[in-house]
Amino acid sequence: MGQDIIVTIGRQFGSGGHEIGRRLAKSLGWTMYDKELLKLQAKQSGIAEKVLESYDEQPTSSLLYSIVMDVYPSMNYVGNSLNQQVYQAQYDSIRALKDKGSCIIVGRGADYILRDCPNLVSVFIHAPLEERAKRVAEFEKVTVEKAADIIQKADKKRASFYNFQTDKKWGHVSSYMLSIDSSQVGYDGAVRLIEQYIELKKEFGAGAAQET
Repeated sequence: MGQDIIVTIGRQFGSGGHEIGRRLAKSLGWTMYDKELLKLQAKQSGIAEKVLESYDEQPTSSLLYSIVMDVYPSMNYVGNSLNQQVYQAQYDSIRALKDKGSCIIVGRGADYILRDCPNLVSVFIHAPLEERAKRVAEFEKVTVEKAADIIQKADKKRASFYNFQTDKKWGHVSSYMLSIDSSQVGYDGAVRLIEQYIELKKEFGAGAAQET
């Protein structure tokens, strides 16, 4: 297999997925796309960045879009509504990244959009709610109870977006290649695990699965 690798990171809110992605990018010398992806979309699509932010990882409510998605699961469809155009802009931007060398993409269903990429490494970062609530409470300067409420709402939004846009289930072990509990190994430990997985994937390639 080629040496360029694309790592996609799905994450529970407060699990440190973004920070793990940032540290992984620094360690490997790769580019990480998260909010930066919105700017790329805005530049390529002509849709205002503020509009893209308002739709970021939000499930569409278009009945027509859901019907089309059932018939054409490749998601390569452009409708007339703004949310359809926003998702298409995101889809095109993520697909374009697979030809730009190794990189890391956080969220936005990138693992599904790039599911046909042989050099994909899809990761899901999670942690117990109580651990995430402590982290979010400290960061947001709120009570642990309030933090838990913020987390549950954010996770519900991410799950709705992912489950609607893909044929997988957000956070389910079968939806990803590697699942890591950041509370058990820490952020740097998670980075090491992902790096080790990348090296193993490069070493064994697609043929590894055929050995079982």
